[in-house]
Amino acid sequence: MDLNKDVIDEFRANNGQVGGMFEGAQLILLTTAGARTGKPQTTPAVYLRDGHRYLVFGSNAPVGRRPGRPGGPKHPHWYHNLLANPHLTVELGTEEGAVKPFAARAVVLEGEERDRYWELRCSRDRAFRTYAEQTERTIPVIALHLLDLGANNQERNQMIGRQLIQHHNDLRSELHRVRAEFDRAPEGESAEADGGSGADLVGQLRRHCLTFCYALQTHHIRENGTFTAFEQQFPHLLPALTRLRQEHDVVERALEEFEALLNGGLPADPADVKKIRAELDRLVSGLEEHFAYEEQYLLPALEMPLPS
Repeated sequence: MDLNKDVIDEFRANNGQVGGMFEGAQLILLTTAGARTGKPQTTPAVYLRDGHRYLVFGSNAPVGRRPGRPGGPKHPHWYHNLLANPHLTVELGTEEGAVKPFAARAVVLEGEERDRYWELRCSRDRAFRTYAEQTERTIPVIALHLLDLGANNQERNQMIGRQLIQHHNDLRSELHRVRAEFDRAPEGESAEADGGSGADLVGQLRRHCLTFCYALQTHHIRENGTFTAFEQQFPHLLPALTRLRQEHDVVERALEEFEALLNGGLPADPADVKKIRAELDRLVSGLEEHFAYEEQYLLPALEMPLPS
């Protein structure tokens, strides 16, 4: 039984409230990109509110462990992910009665500030002090800053626009690599030409596809969090943001279907090869339309020119 998944599902279904050992606790969901794979990873964490910041603590106590038992001897995976990339998506219960995603940036606290908030955490829950007493590591304290698209912060808003364009360009490049790898396979560039085999080519194609899929999943998860900030600052964009969220779901399903086609290996029948290529072309076309629509509506709000 995956207790972590059970907590996540219950959290999302009940506006951030869960039962069991976490009943009454202030919980937040953290979705980070894997430091090595880039694959999105979601973890529940207990937090403290500090003004506009949300403080989380890397005790690494497994879900389901009884209160008072020690945390893990190593830092949690999400902490290492944040060291590699401090941008993440958090999910919180809201006054509207539904969990919402928020884009956020993580800052590791140090020195006196870290110690002060660690003591505050321990004063409210003795289990955290027990975690620290039974491990040799210093448990990290991380402040999460939610994205705020302030009307008076043009420089930051334009930076977000530049990042959006860069992410789209990176995803386009990765997708083109998938396409180029696919084009090699049916032409017979196998063992003699490439030092490998037909199976190697399919394996390379799948690896490129997974790299792209993870990158796109992470991009969409972060965007869904960013869209919450857009809704607050630019309410006139709500119809466009609703469409973009729906397109994210459509793209996810298309990626799953394409990966399923690859799982059986590259077919020998040229007609089947053409079918897979047609699916890839359809995926590329849909993504290009999605990126263009996103840029058309979001960049002007950020006072950024559309890419030429």
